[in-house]
Amino acid sequence: MDTFTFPKEDIRVLTEEEPEPDFFPTKKNIQNSFKWLVEDCMAGDSLVFYFSGHGIKQFDLDGDESDGFDETICPVDFMEAGTITDDEIKSAIVRPLKKGVTLNAIVDACHSGTVLDLPYVYNRKEKKWENSTRLSEEEKHTDRGLAISLAACEDIQVAADTSSCIGKSSINGGAMTSVLIQIVEKKPTITYGKLLDSIYEDIEKANKEGCLPRIIKGMLNNILSQRPQLSASKEFDVNSRFLILQ
Repeated sequence: MDTFTFPKEDIRVLTEEEPEPDFFPTKKNIQNSFKWLVEDCMAGDSLVFYFSGHGIKQFDLDGDESDGFDETICPVDFMEAGTITDDEIKSAIVRPLKKGVTLNAIVDACHSGTVLDLPYVYNRKEKKWENSTRLSEEEKHTDRGLAISLAACEDIQVAADTSSCIGKSSINGGAMTSVLIQIVEKKPTITYGKLLDSIYEDIEKANKEGCLPRIIKGMLNNILSQRPQLSASKEFDVNSRFLILQ
């Protein structure tokens, strides 16, 4: 609200601390909130999906993943209700995006690299777009909108938590979340390319200083997009509707 001027009524937060049962992060509530995020979206809307929690891999049953595994996020009741797969997320919040609508997904979870099943990956080292590793080209595009995903790690990696020493403040939570908040508060008009580089550099610095509990050197090499035409020099742009899952 302070940095990107989101109206309070356009922000939905699901956490285990929420007093209302409809905002507890169960599988059903998350699925309902996906619908809320994209319903009635129109040209000019910029949507945000933020997830901080557990992510796991599970066997791919429809044969569209080259590594044989779907990436998933875990609702609080996933042991009973099951996980939410990348296929489900794509169908719920990527495919409905109409022309002129942008979705920024920020996923701070293990195995989150391709959790939106987007077709292109931006390689920050080579400064170029590459095809993702999905086998199937069907049903992975939006309805002419734009989907962008920032993930905490690659599909084969685990994400890191941090309790201190990233920047000047002590923030409990995901390492990517901690550095991203500090970067966009200082530079709200930063470009996607510079944002990706800055997150990676800050985490590398914390790694070398021994601030993180495990080596995460390979994380944040990539940003994913619905189309390769997204320029790394485009400004990070969010301002319409925000869904937060923790």
